Amino acid sequence: MKNKFLSGFLSGLAGALIIFTIVLTIYVTQVQGNDSDNQNTNTTSEQNDIKATEKSTGASDAVIQKINKLETLINRFYMEDVDDAKLAEGIYKGLLASLGDPYSCYYTKEEYDALMESSSGVYSGIGATVSQNVTTGIISIVKPFLNGPAHAVGVLPGDIVYKVNGEEVTGKDLTEVVSRIKGKEGTKVSVTIIREGEADPIEFSIPRKTVEVPTIEYEMLDNKIGYIAISEFDEVTADQFRNAIKDLDKQGQKGLIVDVRNNPGGLLDTVVDILNRMLPKGLIVYTEDKYGTREEKFSDAKEEFDKPLAVLINGNSASASEIFAGAIQDYKRGTIVGTTSFGKGIVQSIIPLYDGTAIKVTVSKYYTPNGKNIHGKGISPDVTVELNDKLRQQVVIKKEEDNQLQKAVEIIKEKMK
Repeated sequence: MKNKFLSGFLSGLAGALIIFTIVLTIYVTQVQGNDSDNQNTNTTSEQNDIKATEKSTGASDAVIQKINKLETLINRFYMEDVDDAKLAEGIYKGLLASLGDPYSCYYTKEEYDALMESSSGVYSGIGATVSQNVTTGIISIVKPFLNGPAHAVGVLPGDIVYKVNGEEVTGKDLTEVVSRIKGKEGTKVSVTIIREGEADPIEFSIPRKTVEVPTIEYEMLDNKIGYIAISEFDEVTADQFRNAIKDLDKQGQKGLIVDVRNNPGGLLDTVVDILNRMLPKGLIVYTEDKYGTREEKFSDAKEEFDKPLAVLINGNSASASEIFAGAIQDYKRGTIVGTTSFGKGIVQSIIPLYDGTAIKVTVSKYYTPNGKNIHGKGISPDVTVELNDKLRQQVVIKKEEDNQLQKAVEIIKEKMK
C-alpha cells in the first residue's frame, strides 16, 4: 500500500482517535448556529474588530518581510505557474493549523458556503457519515444511509476512504474531502476504499443524489418499551423528539430507550431543549472560556420524564450526544449502556470574515451538571456492553440481534417491575 497511507495507519494504532463526523450528503454538524461543537459568531462589533485586525495584522515586520521574501523566491524559482489566490489561502490555513488544534481551521468562501448549507438538512452527495483520525489523517465510513447511493453500491461501515476521483485523501482536511465528494445530483464520484480482509483497494463509482438526513426514528418495542434513535441534534430534532414521546405515550409506553450511538453531535440549543423535556429542574450544562466566563443552561422541570429510561452510547457518540448522556447520568435519571463515548468536551466558534471566508477556533470547554469535562475521556457507561464483532460492518442491525439494545431492554424491564 502507499507509504503515506501505511505510515499514517500504523502510527495511529498508538494514538488517540479524534473524530470529525461529517455527513457526505453534506451535513456538517459542527457548523449550525449555536452548536455544542461550534457557536456561530457574527455580530457587527466582531465584524468591525475583524476588519480592523485585517487592516493591521499585528504580525511583526520580520514575519511580513519573510513572507514577501518567500513569495519572491517562489515566483523566481518555482517551475510551474503560481496561483496567487491559492498561495494566500495556504498562508491563512497554515496560520490556523499552527495552533496545533484539529478543531481550529480556516475556510475559503466555497468551504464556508458549503458548511452553512447544512441548515436545510437536504444535500446532494453519496449518503453516508464519515470520521477522520486527526493523528493519522485517515478517513473512514461510519455509516452509509439505508437506501442511499453509498449503501446501494456496497460501501460498508469501517471502510477507509483512500482516494476521491483518483487522488489520495489521507491527511487532507475533512471539509475539503467532503466538498470533493458532494456535487450536482446525477453526476458520479469515484471513491476508492480500503476494506479489512481485502488485499487490494476497491473502487466505487457512486452517483450523487439528494438525500434527506434523518434525525429521529422511533417505534414501540415489546413490553411497551419506547425506542427513539437520534442520529444528530439538528434544528428540527427537538420538535421531532417531543412528537415521538407524545406518540409513544399515546401508545402506552412504560419505559424508554434513547439511542445516540454514532451520533456526532449538533446544536447545543437542541440538546438543551430535549434535556429540558427529560430532566428535573436544575443545571443542564455549562461552558467556560479562557477568561473564566461561565455560561449556564437550565431545565425548568415543566416536562420532566418520569418513566424508566436507558441511553445507548458508543465511541462515535460525541459532543451534544455526550452532553445528553452526561446530564442524564449526573441526575441519575437513567442508565447509560454501551461503550465509552468519544470525548469531545470543547466548543468552537465560527467567525465569518468580511470577504465571505471564515475561521473556526476553539473558545471554551463544556461541563456536565456535576462539573465534569469529558474532553479526551468521554462518558463512561453505567453498564458496559461491547457490540458483537459480527455486527460491526452491518449497515442495518436487527433489533433482536443488537446485544447492546437488548441489554438496555433488559434493564428497562427490570426497572418496570
